[in-house]
Amino acid sequence: MMGSRDAEAITHTHRRLTVPRRLLIAAACVAAALLFHPSTAMAADSPDRGFIPMSELPWPADQIARYTAYRADGPINIDGHLDEASWKVAPRSPRFRDLVNGNEGIHDTRAAVLWDDAYLYVGYWVEEPFLEATLKNRDDLIYMDNDVELFIAGEDGYYEFEVNTFGTIYEVFFLWERMYEEKGYDKIPEFARDHEKVRPFPGVGYKNHPRGMRIGYWNWDLPGLKTAVHADGTINDNSDRDRGWTVELAVPWSGLKWVAHGDGRALPPNPGDTWRMDFSRFNTYKEAAPAEDHGGWAWSPHGVWDSHVPEVFPHITFSDESVSAAVR
Repeated sequence: MMGSRDAEAITHTHRRLTVPRRLLIAAACVAAALLFHPSTAMAADSPDRGFIPMSELPWPADQIARYTAYRADGPINIDGHLDEASWKVAPRSPRFRDLVNGNEGIHDTRAAVLWDDAYLYVGYWVEEPFLEATLKNRDDLIYMDNDVELFIAGEDGYYEFEVNTFGTIYEVFFLWERMYEEKGYDKIPEFARDHEKVRPFPGVGYKNHPRGMRIGYWNWDLPGLKTAVHADGTINDNSDRDRGWTVELAVPWSGLKWVAHGDGRALPPNPGDTWRMDFSRFNTYKEAAPAEDHGGWAWSPHGVWDSHVPEVFPHITFSDESVSAAVR
């Protein structure tokens, strides 16, 4: 879901309205001066370490997704095709569901996770009958297009990634305000607050998070990130019907050092370690009534229109078993 993005709009109106697509495209120009996109990752690496009491989570704790990520059998070529043997056998998520109410998404969307000692790999399979995109510059407001998103949470902050069908990406790193001085981030030049793209962020639809405000670093890029998109159809040509698109990511463990910094978690993870990550898709359209479609779907619903609630992110547990052996 979107991430807070603009110099002015700390509140950020979260994306995907019931406005016709052509108006949204026009609005993107205005939004560039108004918005800051709200969607991101979590704050604890264990089911019981969230900062919201389990009974007060916006989505029932016993319904938060759990997944085992297995080791890739061999090299993964990041080309967007997801055609390596490891991807073909990797367990996929269930069909994504509405972020707020948990209803099944209109179009099939699934994700899978693999890993090795160098990278975290994430793949998305996105059904989409009409492929569309408008934004081509890195860190454009990608949530104004149809996109998929990834959040990776740590103890003190979280990372947000978005990509559209053109393969244009958007990144933000968030620190919880109260951790900034308590954990010494104020002494680290990379997290100085005097940059024009560093601003406070309150969340989207869940603005009274018990952990309070975040500091958003829209000037931050994850070192060594590899991304690719494959479009199975014709982008921006609705004279035909498309099949969809796939997204492939390789996130270097070395690039996640600040995500891991807060609790000193191992990079790469130790077998059995559990991280919290979020996998979602946002659309510039909604299904017509009577469908109760909010326009955003996720692997595990949040119960609220806000991607920035790490306590409801899926639990991803890393196994040392190879994916081919695990699925026999």
